[in-house]
Amino acid sequence: MTSENFVKALAKRGIAVDEGMIAKLDLYAAYLKEYNENVNLTAITEYEEVYDKHFYDSLLSARSQLKGSLADVGTGAGFPGVVLKIVYPDLRVTLIEPLKKRCVFLQSLIEKLDLKGIEVVNERGEDHSLKHREAYDFVTARAVSNLNALIEVCGAMVKKGGSFICMRGKDGRSEIENAKKAIEAMGFEVSFIDDETLYNGDARTISYFRKVKTTPLKYPRKYNIIKKSPL
Repeated sequence: MTSENFVKALAKRGIAVDEGMIAKLDLYAAYLKEYNENVNLTAITEYEEVYDKHFYDSLLSARSQLKGSLADVGTGAGFPGVVLKIVYPDLRVTLIEPLKKRCVFLQSLIEKLDLKGIEVVNERGEDHSLKHREAYDFVTARAVSNLNALIEVCGAMVKKGGSFICMRGKDGRSEIENAKKAIEAMGFEVSFIDDETLYNGDARTISYFRKVKTTPLKYPRKYNIIKKSPL
């Protein structure tokens, strides 16, 4: 996917991307490739693949104008959090990442792109949830863990009335069916599900879960318990 195709594809979705944003994304792609030569961050570093499988994929989560605060759990090399920040500059973004080497990259990337209103937190998602309950309008997670575990890890930090946005592959709908108990227990309901396709044809399932009740204080549990006994 070229940057020109990227802009056209997003325009069809009602997302406007200007030259300044493309310049930042180009710098992001170049820096990712350069940095990845010494520190393994991602297997995808070629320019057109980065635009499709990282940048465009990240923006599939933006079904509507994103405003307020957003936490990106398990952000890795900054997807979707940094991409959303570039396209929605007024969005306040917290990047949550447990691996220190990725956090070092993210901090240097933020400085290189001169982004404001974005921070990096070297922490596990469930630990951040315990300290920041109902703190964010949106929480995103992209291809991290299974949905049963993921919604418990992330759900408590979503404000009542806010949304948890889950980005999955082609099996996303079946995961939702299997996670009904966890979704309800954490105080959410399914808002909508989008079946999407990347430029290369890969399938994606983007699910929005709206928080309708406050998450019980007993959640999230410790991760070893979440993993051993998912809701």
